Amino acid sequence: MDPATERVQAKLKRLLLGSSLIMFAGFIAVFAAILYKINTYEADPSEAAIVETLNVGVDAEVLQATISEGIMLVLVREGTTTALLRFDPHDGKLLGRTVFVGR
Repeated sequence: MDPATERVQAKLKRLLLGSSLIMFAGFIAVFAAILYKINTYEADPSEAAIVETLNVGVDAEVLQATISEGIMLVLVREGTTTALLRFDPHDGKLLGRTVFVGR
């Protein structure tokens, strides 16, 4: 082969090596991302177990209940008053109570 052809062939080999290394690094990055995602799995908080029974009061009528930001909110009517009760959804402990008063 003449020297010009050998130079072109050497240049093509370098380009092939460079693109192969970039492709290999891309595969490593993709597999690393997949392994990272598999190993950092966290259970969905909506699947967590919640308490089965809550003590809202003897004559309380539950109007509405919801879970928001890890707190169970229960709206109850006790006779003529309405109250918002805040519970820990995992152990059923009463965290707070807000009574609504009409003025």
